[in-house]
Amino acid sequence: MFKRIFRRPGYGVLALLFCLPTGLSPVAALAQQTDPRALADACMSCHGMDGHGQGAIPSLAGLDKATLLKALEGFKAGKGDATIMNRIARGYSEAELDALATYFSSVPAK
Repeated sequence: MFKRIFRRPGYGVLALLFCLPTGLSPVAALAQQTDPRALADACMSCHGMDGHGQGAIPSLAGLDKATLLKALEGFKAGKGDATIMNRIARGYSEAELDALATYFSSVPAK
């Protein structure tokens, strides 16, 4: 992703200008621009609209952020039962997992 962004004319300079005043690395700065709702859209196909699951797949809405983040990090590390989540979580950065946990913990449970 990093290379893809910096290959586009002007994007590298823009990202670096954003990073300099904040003291962030370009990668960290890009991770902070993560849109949690956009990330969560991918989860909703299994976990239901806004994380309100139905049936065997658990609901994510309203769960504690620390609990969600611990579970996501565990999936990413390959711990626990081998489910599709072990493979899915590996595709997310730590900042993206944090954004997902923040988003779903902010959605009221039904």
